[in-house]
Amino acid sequence: MIPLTVTLAAAALAGTAGGHFNPLHHSGAASPYFDAPSQFGISPSTPPQCVVDQAAYIVRHGSRYPEPGSFAGWQALFAKLQNASYTARGPLAFLPSWVPPVDDIPHEPLFLSSTGSTEAFSLGVQLRKRYRFTAGGDNFTVWAAGQQRVVDTATYFLQGYLSQGNYFNEPEKNRGTIVAMPDSVNYTFADSLTPSTGCPAYGSGDTSSKANDYRAAYQPAVARRLNQYLDGLNLDGSDIAVMQDLCGFQSEIDGDIRFCDIFGESEWKDYEYAHDLNYYYGSGPGNPFSATVGYPWIQAVTGLLLRGPDNRRNGDNFVPPPLVMSFTHDNDLPPVVSALGVWNSSLSPGIFPLSTNGPDARRTFRSSNLVSFRGYIALERLSCDSQAPPSEVEHAAGHVLPAPGTTASAEKYVRIRINNAVVPVPGCTTGPGESCPLKAFAAHVRERLAVAGDFVERCNLQDVMNATGTLDIFTKVPSEKAQSFTLVVPQPYAVTVP
Repeated sequence: MIPLTVTLAAAALAGTAGGHFNPLHHSGAASPYFDAPSQFGISPSTPPQCVVDQAAYIVRHGSRYPEPGSFAGWQALFAKLQNASYTARGPLAFLPSWVPPVDDIPHEPLFLSSTGSTEAFSLGVQLRKRYRFTAGGDNFTVWAAGQQRVVDTATYFLQGYLSQGNYFNEPEKNRGTIVAMPDSVNYTFADSLTPSTGCPAYGSGDTSSKANDYRAAYQPAVARRLNQYLDGLNLDGSDIAVMQDLCGFQSEIDGDIRFCDIFGESEWKDYEYAHDLNYYYGSGPGNPFSATVGYPWIQAVTGLLLRGPDNRRNGDNFVPPPLVMSFTHDNDLPPVVSALGVWNSSLSPGIFPLSTNGPDARRTFRSSNLVSFRGYIALERLSCDSQAPPSEVEHAAGHVLPAPGTTASAEKYVRIRINNAVVPVPGCTTGPGESCPLKAFAAHVRERLAVAGDFVERCNLQDVMNATGTLDIFTKVPSEKAQSFTLVVPQPYAVTVP
């Protein structure tokens, strides 16, 4: 007879290796980046008759070490394991030798891991190749909330985006500028990449404590199951919380997945659903002020898409690039989902609002597919011909034919990507690749204002001097209201070749 412990571990490894179930794709905000699966059956490829001529992204920072509060939980678990005499066997046999994966406490907690820097660098390379917006030697500007891990993510993104050619000793070429915004302050209001902090009413709508109730309901049973592999030590629900967090964190810090292997698929789905409840009711559609704080970004970006990639308008003191990149935190992505009106359809009764009793497999709001490390929401403007390119094309010598979607008659459309998966605009999928005509998308955004409301009024800021509901950081650089500062990377340096 094969021991049960071996069978469980083998099953977990087989599920991960075979692609059937990967805990790292169900770890909510602790998930290292992965491309989300398509929930709507729409190919992420650009339709053949189209080209993306403009895009805007809002991106969570890359994978990081734990925040100090979470790290305290890791240290408490380590102390519990080391201060007891016990026997551990089977899938828990590694616990007596486990140590927290932080070896430089003053410099690691809160900050990017090497995985996070790689994720950001890779995104820069991917988007440079995907869109080909920026010619070699051209400079490029991005925007970031001002906390170090966010600015560092933007920096590594720029290093990847601009990582071609030899421009190190030409400081006027191939430089990236980061417009860094004050992070999590209350005086920038909507003119921010962390606008919830500038909305005093926002906290009153946060009912994310429902996630804690759900955790308290499932974690004790998990602890009882694992305790059969321990003599002389008992795990409790708080230990389970830390151990499941360590699956995602330790895998991205040092590649250790042993905590991933000790939980079953149903336990991972409960863990993920607790994250879903946390974000849905904390910063997502379950918070009545979520759309309010997410709408300014949608409104500002839609204005850029309507004006097109040149983005010139009288009164602007800056012309943003055709690829508009915003870097921020996990809790600042669900409000954008709320403002767009996706993943929370009233046409799906019984699914939304999310139940606190247990997950419904039909739900589209899944935290792992949104707020994973380096998770993002993107709006792409498609320029499309009326028909796909012909299978046979004649060429005259010395004449480059227009690429699909670049003719004067091309029509404009918008698609939403969330962690690469295409998410349809509700009720607007008539364009190529189930995209939405640009003018119809703009109308959809205007209609969403009825849900979002006026930022100043809904946030009770009518009597606050200089309160604003407008996000203007993409055309006002630096933004006076947001008090941004700029950082240029990379710095030129001298190279001596022997």
